[in-house]
Amino acid sequence: MAAYDLLVIDPQNDFLDIPQAALPVTGANADMQRLADWLLQHADEVGSITVTLDSHASVGVERTTFWEDALGQPVPPFTLITAADLAAGTYRPRHKELHEEVLQYLQALEAGGQRQLVVWPVHCVLGTWGHNIHTGLSEAIARWEVTSGKTCNKVLKGMHPLTEQYSAFRAEVPRPDDARTQLNQSLLNTLAAGSHSLLVAGEALSHCVAASVDDMMAHLSAARLWQTVLLTDCMSPVTGFEAAGQDFLQRARQNGLRTAELQTLA
Repeated sequence: MAAYDLLVIDPQNDFLDIPQAALPVTGANADMQRLADWLLQHADEVGSITVTLDSHASVGVERTTFWEDALGQPVPPFTLITAADLAAGTYRPRHKELHEEVLQYLQALEAGGQRQLVVWPVHCVLGTWGHNIHTGLSEAIARWEVTSGKTCNKVLKGMHPLTEQYSAFRAEVPRPDDARTQLNQSLLNTLAAGSHSLLVAGEALSHCVAASVDDMMAHLSAARLWQTVLLTDCMSPVTGFEAAGQDFLQRARQNGLRTAELQTLA
């Protein structure tokens, strides 16, 4: 008998600490294999599975391929770029005609007070190996589909190249001209409608998991949040952001969510 709904955030090759991954998160491969093993053993207890997938073009506002410095040289990964940097000419888009639009974007991003633009390595390009789901988890999901007769709901996010999207539910700065960047009410409704405990796993704890669950806390009912369990042995923070990950878990607990490891599930 089903006891759980499962939400897995961005369990993709480029986030795994394995060879050729573009943006590896220490511990992520073990996290996803642990989840895959559990799913194989408990498939009959899972009523639904939703997987979100970070999905990008090779060039976007948050990646190295978009930017150059004042001398026309590449900008290294993990560079912080502010609206003031762009206005001063310290950094600039490779395609100069985007300058004004990007400046407005950075100003809007910073006005929110939650985020500044970090230039990430190119990762999770749609259609590439890096975009694919962890092999073991993908196989476990396929097996669940065969045995349950149901289909895993796969949700693409981050499709617009001129706005970042950490959360599964909305871009950092939603665009009025692209519904994909606006609040994904359909996904929220799907998660809200579940009657089982909602298990949440994925990568990275400090970034996309935190942003996604923050949006869940803002939009789901208290009753549904009380049914939500964050699987702490199936999510890891980006190196250097461990404190942010722990702060998020504390925030979630204060909002009524539970944290647990797979082996402790009742």
